[in-house]
Amino acid sequence: MMEFKAFFCDPVEADIIELGDMAQDTIMDTFEKIDWNDYLQKSSNAKLDEIYFHPTFGIENKKSGNGLTISVIGEPDNYKFKVTYKSPQKVKSFLGLNDQISDNYSTVIQATTKNDAIDCLSALLRNDIAYLESRVDNNA
Repeated sequence: MMEFKAFFCDPVEADIIELGDMAQDTIMDTFEKIDWNDYLQKSSNAKLDEIYFHPTFGIENKKSGNGLTISVIGEPDNYKFKVTYKSPQKVKSFLGLNDQISDNYSTVIQATTKNDAIDCLSALLRNDIAYLESRVDNNA
């Protein structure tokens, strides 16, 4: 069984809310119970300087470092999902002389619906990295 840690960003809270370790079999249920509309409503009722984040659910595989952040963007009742895939990657540094592992290498996955986000979350939970990499939007 893989181990995961999770966090949530409430748009009007300055600090990221650490949800801590989360059992693999509870992650999907936790995600599906988030009332995205309610968080977007909080954002639309707040002053601009009171908004810190898009509503976001984040999950990371503690062993591999692979993770997803799933955010909603838009207005209540009219929003889309944006999924960012984080994976430790070897990245070239200055002039390509040194390769380094970047723990926070992130790429955007084009996702517009909740089902797209669920597909990506399911892939992370079953460690289907090939699927996640196939979804990366190289134009983002």
